This record gives sequence, C-alpha cells and structure tokens, in this order.
Amino acid sequence: MESTTMNPDFTTRLGPLAAALLLAGCSMIPTYERPAAPVPQTYPQAADTAGVRSAADTAWRDFVQDARLRELVQRALDNNRDLRVATLNIERVRAQYQIQRANQFPTIGVAASGNRQPNGSGGIQSTYSVGLALSTWEIDFFGRLGALKEAALADYLASEQARNAAQTSLVSAVISSWLSLQTNEALLAITRQTQATREDSLRLTKLRFDNGAASALDLRQAESLAATARAALAQQQRARALDVNALNLLVGEPVPAELLQVAEGDAALLADVPAGLPSDLLTRRADIRQAEQTLIAANANIGAARAAFFPRITLTASAGTASSDLSGLFKDGSWGFTLNPVALLPIFDAGRNRAGLQSAEVSRDIAVAQYEKAIQTAFREVADALAGRATLADQLQAQRDQVTAEEDRFRLADLRYRNGVASFLDVLDAQRALFAAQQAEAQTRLALQQNRVALYAALGGGWLE
Repeated sequence: MESTTMNPDFTTRLGPLAAALLLAGCSMIPTYERPAAPVPQTYPQAADTAGVRSAADTAWRDFVQDARLRELVQRALDNNRDLRVATLNIERVRAQYQIQRANQFPTIGVAASGNRQPNGSGGIQSTYSVGLALSTWEIDFFGRLGALKEAALADYLASEQARNAAQTSLVSAVISSWLSLQTNEALLAITRQTQATREDSLRLTKLRFDNGAASALDLRQAESLAATARAALAQQQRARALDVNALNLLVGEPVPAELLQVAEGDAALLADVPAGLPSDLLTRRADIRQAEQTLIAANANIGAARAAFFPRITLTASAGTASSDLSGLFKDGSWGFTLNPVALLPIFDAGRNRAGLQSAEVSRDIAVAQYEKAIQTAFREVADALAGRATLADQLQAQRDQVTAEEDRFRLADLRYRNGVASFLDVLDAQRALFAAQQAEAQTRLALQQNRVALYAALGGGWLE
C-alpha cells in the first residue's frame, strides 16, 4: 500500500470524481409508452355493466358458491406444486433484483497484505499493510447499472404476475375438473338406469322369444342394446377415475371422498360475473400485466446497451496503515490512502456494443408483439365465453325439453310393444334416442358451468383471495 498523508491537492484531485458522483445515475432508457390495445373497445354480446365490480376484483371465494368446492380449491392453493414453483420463482427473481441493485453501491472490506522480496543489496525488504479497501466500483455515470436494475425490477414484478396467472389457471382447472367429475357421476347414474332398463327389455324379449311371440332378430337387437349399455357404463367409470386422478394432481394430495360427492339439486355452484370492458384486461388480467412488465424490462435493457457506448468509470481505493515492520503498523506516520479512478472508453470492440444494442432493440420489439398477442388472446377468450353465455342456456333448455319428450316417447313405445301393437324396433329406437338426449343434456349443463369458469378466468379473476 502506498503510504501518503493528506495534502491540499487532495480536494482538487477529488473534484472531477465528486462531479461524476453528483451526475451519476442519468438514464438512457427510452421513454416507455404502453402500446395501444389492438382490439375493439367493447366485447361482442356483452351487456352494459358500468359501475359493476369486475371479475378480477371478485375473490375466488365469492365466485365459488359450493362449500366443498371452496375447500377443494383452498387445498389446491396450499399444495399444488406448479403454484409452489411459481411462488419460489418470485423469491429467485427478487434475489436477482437485489444483486443488480447492490451493484450500484461500493463493496468495502478489510484488506491485509504482506510482501517480502530482495532489495538489490543482498537483503530482504518487507512491507506490511492493513486497512479498509474499496474494490473496483463502477460509478454509474451513464446509467448502465441503473438500467440493469430497472430491468431486474420489471422481471421481479413480472414473476409476481406469473404467479397470479398460475393461480388463476389453477383455480379454474380445479373447478372445471370438479364439475367434470360431477357430470360423469350424473352420467354414471343415467347409464346405470339405462342399463337396468335395457336388461329388463332383454329379459322380456327373451321370454317372448321362448314363447314364440318375438323373433330372433328382436332378441339379438335387445342383446346388442344391453351390451352397448354395459360398454357405456365401463366408459363412464373410466372417465370418473380419470377426473379423480386429475383432481389429485391439481390438489397435490389425495382428495377426501366427501369432497367428491355429487352436488344436490340445481343449487348455484358458481356466481355470475360481469364482462366489463377490454380496457379492464390491461390492468387486471395477470398474464397481460406479466407481458407488460417483460416489455418494460426489455425497454430498460436498451438503456444499458446504449450506456455501453460511453466510458465506464471505475474507482479503486484503500485507506489504512503500512510499515516495513509488523510492530510499526499502528504507529504515528504510518497511515495513508490510495485512490485510483479509471475511465475506460471503448474504441474498438469488433461491433460488440452495436450488436448488443441491436439485440436489445429487437428484444423490445418482440416483447411488444408478445404483449399485443396476450391482449388479443385475452379478448378472444372473453368473446368466446360471452358467446357461450349467450347461447348455452337456450341450448340447455331445448335439450331438457327434448329429454322430456323422449322419456314420454319411450314410455309409449314400450307400452305399445308390451301390448303387441308396435314392433320392438320402435322400443329400441326410443331407448337409443332417450339415452343420447340425456347424455347431451348432461354435457351441455357441464359446458354451461365450465363456460362461466372460463369467463371468470378470462376476465382476470381467480388470483384474489
């Protein structure tokens, strides 16, 4: 360590450094302007909902009306591994932001050194030093480190929104899977009832065949219809098992049987949600907010790339004591300091800085396109859900009417056949039509409920507790 003492020139030597410190932090980040939303200002088939709380402001507990389903969603939020990874990713990105922020401050430590070497006269020269040292610290005169910090902050905020988007997807997936299970339970009941009816018809037909009142064709048709019902039952049992497996994965643990029971009656399982305006999506839907933070980060990286064209000013300094004897380290007159500012101006870098700036600008353009695509995707999802809401209720009512008609038709056909007025073909046709109508009604009821879930998620709901 060079041993010097304070002198009047020290203030003069620090003048340029002080000016650099005062001016440090100027930014070369382009002014951020949110891109215009490339979608219409209103949704198709959306009623006026001015002044109504948006779906994104509706907590999932308020949206889910069934107590068992509410508990199932809470278990998923507590145990789902994908959501846990998204939450841990926030902590990782936060640490990276703290690293970038710390780069703006000097690193100071205690330094001690000893050096022994020949002095040219046959002896050994010793030098010992101890004190505080400031390692190479970049003075952020042109805002390079500040831009990197802003980019890291935007990445951190994007990770928070990614976690919110993951929760929205998880909540909607759990609800949809539970509704699918409910529907498959209903279809199982319908299939068992249909199988019992067809087995009864088979027994009657066999009895009539044994007594010569029915043909072999009638018997084979009855056997075929009964076998079809058994196959449908096996298919529905498999579908139910797959739904349970899906829920176990989403929840992150085996789901208790009491949470899988069929909901009674036609009680409302989910609350209705207003559509709002497309502009609400920009500030409320998590994946759009994530895309915008990614765009802000890309914009900040341009500032860092621009700053790379200008001098990089670094400072190395130390203050302490030095002596040729260990015993003299702390004696009067051994104290001193060193100050070593360095400015490096890039002259030739084989086009590295220019390529870095070009890469940053292209990355920003890509982020703009991804942000606009996120808005367009969100608009399409909301529009699709609104189209479903406008038509599925009417479709369900029509299919209920069809089921009522097919039930009466089957009753009359079976009665006419048992009285020998109609052929067994009429009964078979009525059985097939009734079973198909009952299945279609159950599937449409599921589509209507899942459409409400899709609309809630598409509008940005699900990440509020």
